[in-house]
Amino acid sequence: MRNKKLFIGAVILAAVGLVGIFIAGMVLSAQPGNRPSAGSPAPDFAMTLYKDYRADLPETIKLSDLRGRVVVLNFWASWCVECTKEADALEAVWREYRDRGVIVLGVDYLDTESAALKYLQQYDTTYPNGVDLQQEVSRAYRITGVPETFFIDKEGIVRKTVIQALTKQALVNAIEPMLAE
Repeated sequence: MRNKKLFIGAVILAAVGLVGIFIAGMVLSAQPGNRPSAGSPAPDFAMTLYKDYRADLPETIKLSDLRGRVVVLNFWASWCVECTKEADALEAVWREYRDRGVIVLGVDYLDTESAALKYLQQYDTTYPNGVDLQQEVSRAYRITGVPETFFIDKEGIVRKTVIQALTKQALVNAIEPMLAE
C-alpha cells in the first residue's frame, strides 16, 4: 500500500513538473524579445493559401519562394476589431505595389475558415491569404496578438515589426525604403 502511494505521488509530481515546464516555455516563447527583430532573418515557413486568395501563387507558399520581393507579412483574424481598421489600407497597398515587387501576405490566426473567407470578401481582399494551421507561422514569429505586421526585405531580413493597425501611409513609409535598395 505504501509503495502504491509513493508511486501515485511520484506520478503527480512528475505531471505537475511537466505542466510547469510547458507553461514556462509558452511564457518565454511569447516574450517580444524572442521574436524576429529588425536585422534578423525572417523565419521560413510553408502556408496553405485560401483557394480564392492566391494571387497567382501556388496552393502552398514558402516564404523563401518570395526572395527578391518585399514582403508585408500581416497576421490578422476575422474576430479582431483592430484588424478591420487596416483592412482597406493593406488592400490599397497591395493593388498599388504588387507590380513593383511587393507582396502583401495575410496570415489568418486562430480563426474558422468560413469566418475568415467572409471577412476577406467583406473587405474586397485580393492579396494572398492563408490559414495558420496549428499556429506554426505565428509561433515562428512569436506574435502576441493581432494585428501584427512584419516587413521583410528582398533578402529575407526582417526590417520592421508593427504591433497595431496600420494606415496606408505607415505601410508606404515602411515599403518605399526597401524598394529603393
